[in-house]
Amino acid sequence: MTDSSSKPSEPFAVPSGRRAHGRVRVPPSKSLTHRYFNLALLSGSPLVIERPLFAEDTRLFLAALGRAGFQVEEGEDEVSLTPGGTPAGEVEIFCGNAGTMLRFLVATLTVIPGLWRLDGVPRLRERPVGPLVDALRRLGARIEYLGQDGYVPLRIEGGSLRGGTTTLDAGESSQYLSAILMAALRAPGEVVVEVPSLTSRPYVDVTIGAAVAFDGHIERVGPRAYRVRPSTLRGGRARVEGDFSAACYPAAAAALTGGDVSLEGLASDSRQGDRELFDLLVEMGAEVEWKGEILRVRGGTELRGVKADLSGMPDQVPTLAALAVFAQGETLIHNVAHLRIKESDRLEAMATELKKLGADVREGRDSLWIPGLWSGGEPPAETVHVDPRGDHRIAMSLALVGLRRPGVVIDHPEVVGKSYPGFWRDLVKMMS
Repeated sequence: MTDSSSKPSEPFAVPSGRRAHGRVRVPPSKSLTHRYFNLALLSGSPLVIERPLFAEDTRLFLAALGRAGFQVEEGEDEVSLTPGGTPAGEVEIFCGNAGTMLRFLVATLTVIPGLWRLDGVPRLRERPVGPLVDALRRLGARIEYLGQDGYVPLRIEGGSLRGGTTTLDAGESSQYLSAILMAALRAPGEVVVEVPSLTSRPYVDVTIGAAVAFDGHIERVGPRAYRVRPSTLRGGRARVEGDFSAACYPAAAAALTGGDVSLEGLASDSRQGDRELFDLLVEMGAEVEWKGEILRVRGGTELRGVKADLSGMPDQVPTLAALAVFAQGETLIHNVAHLRIKESDRLEAMATELKKLGADVREGRDSLWIPGLWSGGEPPAETVHVDPRGDHRIAMSLALVGLRRPGVVIDHPEVVGKSYPGFWRDLVKMMS
């Protein structure tokens, strides 16, 4: 839990010219919190989730559980979920701009009795769900578009999903596949999902691991298919590990400023794909080492540019782009076209805002090319307000730039509340 001072609503002037140092306890994993909430809905059993992420997106999911008949009780560092009766009539669930929650519920609600309507903010209505709906319909799910085909709002008839085989194009988002795999645990028969195209595969591994923790049975059969057997999902207790996605920001701050930051709360055996950014930090010149349960990151004398296919960890494209403008040589980030359907068009957002700050960026259809313009010289210092486009990861990444490029002011800094409510507090503490 965080106090309101950790989420400023006024423009935030990034402290510049100092080295990041100290210890940071990273927030709980947003990805795992969403999956545990979804599996709780599917299990229909009482569940206590220890150390969930309490943030904007996950609170929307808790509200959805309440709408689905669950009793939700929040404690200091846990939440108790107790199922109740089936709600009467059509139940509307508001997803805000929580794409993960939306996609999970599109599938999950096809196996939960009731009549459901899903909607969200205007940006969510621009984020596609068509490939997911098509795959679910092939399994018998009755889903109706209430506006433009391929997008919310949707009406879903619960209990309509059957067993069988379907084909899914998950080239836009691995969340489509994760959604079907979890929902299929409650299908009346075995489900096989053939996936000719898949991006961000590590997130599917996180889904399978979460399902196993609830006694779910999902297996990969060959390179392009998954089999799900009907499972009785358990309740009880589950604990959310620390978020490698959030940990990347203080780690990048250490690498960027030649600092020394220790990260607490991470699991060394985690399946989270974003832990691979730490390998990139090493390639760029930082030092990364585990000391017991602490992950320590120390910056070197100079960063080096890299060529990186980030299709498996798209959330860290803005992070790497922020580092790239200070790295010697050139950095190419590629195979990330799916970034255009996130909370913002993240390729356009980073290219536009970095150029506004004086950097040189070339935006491709699925790539960013960034020369290290400021690796050997002083960056500009005039005050510039940057627009994070309502996107938490753009705001946090542009804040990294401001650690070495003076004069960066983040408009609407409160957007970090989507995944890392304490980000500004932790940033100021590291730089003090």
